[in-house]
Amino acid sequence: MPEIAEIARAVHFLRLHFVGKVIKHAEAIDDGNVFGKVGTDGPKMAAGLIGKKIVSAGTQGKYFWMELSKAPHLVMHFGMTGWIHIKGERTAYTNYYKKMKPDEHDKWPPKYWKFKIETEDGDEMAFTDPRRFGRVRVVDCPGKDIRKYSPLVENGPDPVVDLDVFTEDYLREKMKSRRVPIKALLLDQAVISGIGNWVADEVLYHAKLHPEQYCNDFSDAEMKQLYESIRYVCHTAVDKLGDSDQFPDDWLFNYRWGKGSKNAHSHTPNGDKLAFLTVGGRTSCYAPARQKKTGQIVSGVKEEPLESAEEKDSPKEAPGTKGAKSKNKSEELEADGSEVKAERATSRKRKIKLEEDDEMTFTPNNAKARPSKKPTRSQYFEDARKPKGDAGQTEEAKVDISGRRRSGRLQSKAA
Repeated sequence: MPEIAEIARAVHFLRLHFVGKVIKHAEAIDDGNVFGKVGTDGPKMAAGLIGKKIVSAGTQGKYFWMELSKAPHLVMHFGMTGWIHIKGERTAYTNYYKKMKPDEHDKWPPKYWKFKIETEDGDEMAFTDPRRFGRVRVVDCPGKDIRKYSPLVENGPDPVVDLDVFTEDYLREKMKSRRVPIKALLLDQAVISGIGNWVADEVLYHAKLHPEQYCNDFSDAEMKQLYESIRYVCHTAVDKLGDSDQFPDDWLFNYRWGKGSKNAHSHTPNGDKLAFLTVGGRTSCYAPARQKKTGQIVSGVKEEPLESAEEKDSPKEAPGTKGAKSKNKSEELEADGSEVKAERATSRKRKIKLEEDDEMTFTPNNAKARPSKKPTRSQYFEDARKPKGDAGQTEEAKVDISGRRRSGRLQSKAA
């Protein structure tokens, strides 16, 4: 999804080619997803553009607009796959064109276009959206007040444009007044405009913060570090107009896209091992050794380490040689820098004795052993061999003595 840097890129080209020019012709497809869901009719919207001058173009987070000489004005959102194309100009970033077929690069009008305009000077622009999650709406208000109307008024400050609003104090107040994972807070457009998945991961990587730690569980020093990281990442990405080929070599962006790929990068150049966390269907890329938790994290986190092609092809440990390559599992995990894995390994080390007469049950809150009333293994099989005439014995033979929960621990059940 285009984020703050990609939106800045689109607006850059609008200002370069269209601001100050009069629209001679406009045309739009009647797409109910792109226009209708925000109360706009495509053809009527296009008809209302003809003869108007484009006064300015602006951006707030993931939204951008064209202020016209007379209301209403156009406010747009790219959704997942939207983009602005200009005839004879390559407006998109490198990876955008890599996903297109060669014969589509210079095709006009471009494939999946939703509306297009032509100025009196002959410049042509088209809004495209293959997946139709983008939105094009008209806002009837004075041009200088566009941000005071929906949808922009409901969105938080832009960390690049709104320097007077997005301050360290603003961010600290938002973090302390909420209790959600810090990644979720960064993605909340009502708090900060323009940060999406890759920008949030980049910000947290440079701030050295765990993505699933609760936002109100950080120190003031860590909050300051996060603020500076947001400013650094967003300003740098916008200055480069979202061109990832110009991003610094040490950015996570350059190595985070390998999940499930044959050519995946499992480490950054400085040696940080990468992994993915999945919570509620949302995925985060992070470096466990660098982004250690310093407070409580949300439950239900699923971690999946990245493996390079070399790691995937390396020979697996033979049966019966577990632990031969290192003194113990703890050292191996410490070298990897993964606290989450270390905790799981510790949990797996717990042993529960199953004695002939008594079964012991351990729980996290009560480590005392308690005798179980369930039959022992010998009693169970002895009872199972008895004649089936006795209904009580038959039921007893059917008792499940595994007592295993999902964690793999044993729990006692009353017979």
